[in-house]
Amino acid sequence: MSAERKPDGSQTLERGLRVLRMLAESPGGLGASEVAARLDVHRSVAYRLLMALTRQNFVSRDEEGRYRVGLDFFTLAERVRPRLLDVATPVLRELTAELNATACLVVPENGSAVAVAVIEPPGSGPRFSYGIGNRDPLERGAAGIALLAAGSPRDGEQERVATTRRDGHVVTHEEVVPGSTGIAAPIHPAPGGSPAAINIITHRRDLADRAIPVVVSAARRISEALGGEPTTAG
Repeated sequence: MSAERKPDGSQTLERGLRVLRMLAESPGGLGASEVAARLDVHRSVAYRLLMALTRQNFVSRDEEGRYRVGLDFFTLAERVRPRLLDVATPVLRELTAELNATACLVVPENGSAVAVAVIEPPGSGPRFSYGIGNRDPLERGAAGIALLAAGSPRDGEQERVATTRRDGHVVTHEEVVPGSTGIAAPIHPAPGGSPAAINIITHRRDLADRAIPVVVSAARRISEALGGEPTTAG
């Protein structure tokens, strides 16, 4: 058997970041063998990655030999936490409580609308398989359309993007999540800032009419708090 080729620096970095993502998505932790299997590498490679991350306190190891995200990972994340999250999260909680529907904050990344905050309503009602890190197409679904509307007009953009920019909201049905209605509003950034949007996801189509002014008002509050252009409905 030929010896395993030594990875270059970029491959090692990519693998290390993948390990951090795995651990962040595994509250119960992972063993070195599980990490190796998911990376499709020899256990010794996984162990070296875990040890390097442990030395930097980005990963911790418990008495049973399972690895979890370490304290420095959370400390670093908190230090670079965008102000957008601090401003929008309490508004999302109010939205969820008032409408009894899932509320999301989305931002654009690599051609997708990415959820960076998701607040579920209390109780034991139906839940969507929609969480932080979820990616949807920018050109489809309420969240993506609202994100495009939060940016400057572009040649060839969909007519409903311009309509959303003018009206301050968009409503879609089953474009991304089967059986769902999405009500979204663009968050206009301060000069030099990145666009964002808030999105309500519900099984109830009848909720849309009542939700529109509430969602638009919430987006306006966030925009103004960030020093951006207020959202206007008309």
